[in-house]
Amino acid sequence: MRLTTKSRYGTRLILDITVHGKDKPVPLSDVAGRQNISVKYLEQLVSKLKKAGIIKSHRGPFGGHMLAKSPDEITIGTIVRILEESTAITDCAEQENQVCGVCNRAGECLSRWVWVEASRAMFDCLDKITISGLLATENEVFKKD
Repeated sequence: MRLTTKSRYGTRLILDITVHGKDKPVPLSDVAGRQNISVKYLEQLVSKLKKAGIIKSHRGPFGGHMLAKSPDEITIGTIVRILEESTAITDCAEQENQVCGVCNRAGECLSRWVWVEASRAMFDCLDKITISGLLATENEVFKKD
């Protein structure tokens, strides 16, 4: 699976809101400026993240977006699942049943197991990384001496 800009930019969006939205909603125009992502693209991401209950919005002159959950509860795996259309490494690993019809070996292909397990392993890893953990790691990695 190749992650699209949806997951990468969505993660940056959530991180930005976490850092800058502790006390007040964060306008998308501010995020766009800091992250160099278009407001229109961020609006698409916010729509999906809002629907999934990760972000909440506030209207008005001092409106913007805030996290609807604690950064400890939001994992990178969750963000990827919300924003990507597919979460499997291959088409044949997308379906629960083995007869997916993607190739002429579907249903009898032993190698399919590899792709299913690889997808599972990737999400096992991504599900262990929380937004708060990522920020803590950043503070350690980029700590100024």
